[in-house]
Amino acid sequence: MRASASVGAEKCEGWRPAWRAGTCLVPEDGWWAMAAMEAGPVPATLAQEDAARDASEAAGAGPEAPLLPAGNRLSLHLHPGGCRRLLRLCAQQAPQLLEVDFLQLSGHEDPQLLEAALARLPWSLPRLRSLVLKGGQRREALGACLRGSLATLPASLSSLARLAHLDLSFNSLETLPACVPQMCGLDALLLSRNCLSELPAALGALPALTFLAVTHNRLRTLPPALGALSSLQRLDLSGNLLEALPPEIGGLGSLAELNLASNRLQSLPSSLAGLRALRLFILHSNLLASVPASLARLPLLTRLDLRDNQLRDVPPELLDAPFVRLQGNPLGRPPPDPPSPPGPPVVPEMPRLLLTSDRDSFAVTPQGCSVTLACGVRLQFPAGATAAPMTIRYRLWLPEPRLVPLGPHDALLSGVLELQPHGVAFQQEVGLWLLFVPPRARRCREVVVRTLSDNSWSDLETHLEEETPKRLWAHCQVPHFSWFLVVSRPVSDACLVPPEGTLLCSSGHAGVRVTFPAGATEEPRHVRMQVVRVGSRELPALLGEPEAASSPLLCLSQSGPSSFLRPVTIQLPLPPGVTGLSLDRARLHLLHRAAPAAAWDDITAQVALELTHLYARFQVTRFSWYWLWYTTKACVGSLARKAWERLRLYRVNLIALQRRRDPEQVLLQCLPRNKVDATLRRLLERYRGPEPSDTVEMFEGEKFFAAFERGIDIDADRPDCVEGRLCFVFYSHLKNLKEVYVTTALDRRARAVRGQVSFYRGEVPEVVPEEAEAARQKRGPAALWMATLPIKLPRLQGCEGPTREPGLSLAPLNLGDAETGFLTQSNLLNVAGRLGPDWPAVALHLGLPYRELQRIRHEFRDDLDGQIRHMLFSWAERQAGQPGAVGRLVQALEQSDRRDVAEEVRAVLELGRRKYQEGIRHTSLAPGNLTSPDRLPSPSPEPAQA
Repeated sequence: MRASASVGAEKCEGWRPAWRAGTCLVPEDGWWAMAAMEAGPVPATLAQEDAARDASEAAGAGPEAPLLPAGNRLSLHLHPGGCRRLLRLCAQQAPQLLEVDFLQLSGHEDPQLLEAALARLPWSLPRLRSLVLKGGQRREALGACLRGSLATLPASLSSLARLAHLDLSFNSLETLPACVPQMCGLDALLLSRNCLSELPAALGALPALTFLAVTHNRLRTLPPALGALSSLQRLDLSGNLLEALPPEIGGLGSLAELNLASNRLQSLPSSLAGLRALRLFILHSNLLASVPASLARLPLLTRLDLRDNQLRDVPPELLDAPFVRLQGNPLGRPPPDPPSPPGPPVVPEMPRLLLTSDRDSFAVTPQGCSVTLACGVRLQFPAGATAAPMTIRYRLWLPEPRLVPLGPHDALLSGVLELQPHGVAFQQEVGLWLLFVPPRARRCREVVVRTLSDNSWSDLETHLEEETPKRLWAHCQVPHFSWFLVVSRPVSDACLVPPEGTLLCSSGHAGVRVTFPAGATEEPRHVRMQVVRVGSRELPALLGEPEAASSPLLCLSQSGPSSFLRPVTIQLPLPPGVTGLSLDRARLHLLHRAAPAAAWDDITAQVALELTHLYARFQVTRFSWYWLWYTTKACVGSLARKAWERLRLYRVNLIALQRRRDPEQVLLQCLPRNKVDATLRRLLERYRGPEPSDTVEMFEGEKFFAAFERGIDIDADRPDCVEGRLCFVFYSHLKNLKEVYVTTALDRRARAVRGQVSFYRGEVPEVVPEEAEAARQKRGPAALWMATLPIKLPRLQGCEGPTREPGLSLAPLNLGDAETGFLTQSNLLNVAGRLGPDWPAVALHLGLPYRELQRIRHEFRDDLDGQIRHMLFSWAERQAGQPGAVGRLVQALEQSDRRDVAEEVRAVLELGRRKYQEGIRHTSLAPGNLTSPDRLPSPSPEPAQA
């Protein structure tokens, strides 16, 4: 949490090399001798490595010892060498360890070292109640989370009599360690994303277990003893290979939530009618052909999710029930007729997969499947597309110049999708549907899917499908996987020119055509034509000549030799308002540009222009860009370069707004000039700020930076922050928006800080003419500056006390009450930063309707952080002032398997209450034995530092 960075960082790391009251520090040289004698089963090689490292540290930095845990929490999962440091603490036999009830270690530690550290827990941490040994903190090159190395647990852990919460997720467990069923006091057991193929029958001997999560493993069957867990309230077995359920599962009389999504269940046992306490039953993405009618008679059931199964008929009681979801089932369709004996075999219906946001891969079999990714992308693998089972991985990349190849007049309409494995050819083409932003200009333009193939980018044959006016799909067939994106380009017409000759006409402009005579080529060659429309006001405004006009811009390219054997005839329409009967030939100029040069040359004197009433014809032997001008200007080559540059410039305005309830939250956005007013009307309910900047011009794909100046800095390290400047890449159809938190080193207790944010140009795209970039450099550094907008951080109110650090200010948010505590916007921001892909589950448990989740996903479809913040803060604003809101948030986090975040929220609340009590005592407004603020009026929420 931003307002509490110092203490929060200490909690995450668990260590800080400083002296503090209440801690016991020993000199490093004598300390290791004591640790070596008392550490117990520490490997000899480990002792030698530690001794060598400690000796070098002592020689370079002097005596220094690790800090003992403050409070009852010890989080070492993000600290390098966490197990090694735990062993040192255990060897030191510090009395503070006896109070620790929460321990978190990384599953990526050395297995031998991890086993040695865990073996010491029953004697060194006898009061331990929560043990988290999760993997997933490390990622592979493609960004997927890696499993931890944990494969077993020492038998001595069964001696932890007070252990109630055990999290072994994201590890490499193939069998459940024998010590786990012996932990009789266990309340919650998390085993998700391991390699378990079965659960032992001894698991039914855990009488206190209320929550069991074994998602994304390899379970094929369940032990009947699972029905003996009489206290179990939540059971999550989604993402496994279950084909049937044991009848004994109906004995779970306390079960309130049961998740069996993404398995292979074909039927359900009738004993499920015994789950009288069941409220939530998730069964989507299975192979169910029938469901028992008794499910409708479960008295407390509020949601039954049967989407994407094989249900052709359901009992009437379920069909009309408001809590049942049946989308994606072949309801009402007759089953396929069985074939006659000599006929072909029955082809099973293609299975459907609906991936959640926490999955980045899925399996495809020769049977084929239809897949919908969490980002909205759809894939359809026909039967026989793969000869053997294959794992497909996907990732969405933010657009940047190295991943987005654009032509001079192209516009990006989507993010960049990567599908792996690259280059593996399918036996049948795979269908791909990509969502894209509707282009603003559609005349003489087309939308295509662009992909990388054989180290070169090419455009696929694309069909557009419209779900709603603002929800469009680009559909194409792909032979193999690579990178994919959606672009808008000028209409492209192509043909294969044979030796006999042919005619190529533009589909966007009927007056543009190219005639290939017989003998122009010896071998067939591919030719492509693009026509770019030019606005009637562009050229007169540039030249300052009302009568100036130009034809459409023509681009011709070819494969094979650079020139033709015989001249090719090109026909262009005359500029608007000009006819062959009335024109002045001295004012007509034919311009030519040869790639990759950016210069335009006047070749009117080098060709024979044949004029008709409406058209001009000329012959060439090489292909390039051609443009017909009608003007009184004499030297038009340099003017053509400027005109061509302006054709690709977008006029935009820059805005910088501050959130009304938290002025340190700043929204920066680059908007098209025609969308500024509408966007400001929508934002000014929650934000305020200066007027937009003056209009500036930018190229598609151009980099620019936002730099905070005059005492204001960005509050956190960001990957898009380069030398203190926030990096943007401008794409005209995408949201060029970022929200950041700012801070200041100046003292805000005396006066407000008046700073500013300035926008500067960065690198221009490669397709921009060199002359354009050189012209900017000649104008000096001022040419890189675009705009400066003021930013004001208000003066801190009521911060004379010592508890608030200078420069940190968070507007209070009345979320909570005196009984449960208060949370500030800074606290909620930290919670949002920790949720990640789990935010939809938290939102549903907070009571947000599924339709609102879909709306948030759509509005922030390219920004996961934006989705999380919008969900959490909009919910908090609705809950402000209502009692029990903080408790509901903690409960939702626990129900969503995020007890780690829930524990941190509890710690924040406790620290805030403690600070409030200390403040009361300090001002002598309450007796010294005050232990609860319940008797006092509700205080203003203090930003808790934790």
